[in-house]
Amino acid sequence: MTKISSLATATAVSLLLMGSAFAQTTAPAKTETTKTETTKTETKAPAEKKAEKPRTAASLECSKEADAKGLHGKERKKFRSACKKAAAEKAK
Repeated sequence: MTKISSLATATAVSLLLMGSAFAQTTAPAKTETTKTETTKTETKAPAEKKAEKPRTAASLECSKEADAKGLHGKERKKFRSACKKAAAEKAK
C-alpha cells in the first residue's frame, strides 16, 4: 500500500513539474515569409488606400457640430448623415 501511494505521489509531482515546463515555452520564431503571405499583404495595401477619401468641408463641419453636441456611436452617425444631406441640398 505504501508503495502505491508513493508511486502516485511521485507521478503527480512529475506531472506538475512537466506541466509548468511546457507552459513556459515560447513559440518558435517565424524566420521565413511564404509567397502567399506576401501576396495577401500586397493585395490588402491598395484596397486600404482606396478606402481613404478626402473629407469635404461639409463633412468636417458636421463632425465639429457632432463633437460640440457630444454625440457618439449610432447617434453621431445618424446626425452626420442628416447634416451632410442638408448641406448637399443647400449647395443646390
